[in-house]
Amino acid sequence: MSKTVADYMTPNPLTVTPQTPLKEAIQILAEHRISGLPVVDEGGKLLGILANADLMWQETGADPPPYIMFLDSVIFLENPAKYEKELHKALGQTVEEVMSTKPITVKPDQPLREAAKLMHEKHVRRLPVLDEEGKVVGILTQGDVIQALAAE
Repeated sequence: MSKTVADYMTPNPLTVTPQTPLKEAIQILAEHRISGLPVVDEGGKLLGILANADLMWQETGADPPPYIMFLDSVIFLENPAKYEKELHKALGQTVEEVMSTKPITVKPDQPLREAAKLMHEKHVRRLPVLDEEGKVVGILTQGDVIQALAAE
């Protein structure tokens, strides 16, 4: 019998809403020793994910893009929109301002092997598990995959 995501996911994970203050979300991450939180609406539907990587901007800040001055004009050598996004994350006060949108997700009945491959290929550490309505029913982490390997 093939292992599925539902066999190893953490059911009913902790979640936050877009309006959750960032300081509160950071406390949840620290207290529970987890590295990410699904961001959901009032109905439990997934809107994004808040990961440790999203919070690094809070500490490091954003570096302005390289530019040159030519005849009293500024010419950016990189896309300034990237800097604006980084700056927005560095100054964010709510989860919505720093979360990653469009997270990669899986279904509970998907084979665990598929989910592990997806994590590896997309370089993600966690996958929200969604039901048919798009509601978060669990989360699958790299640690869960390791537990499945250890159980063999």
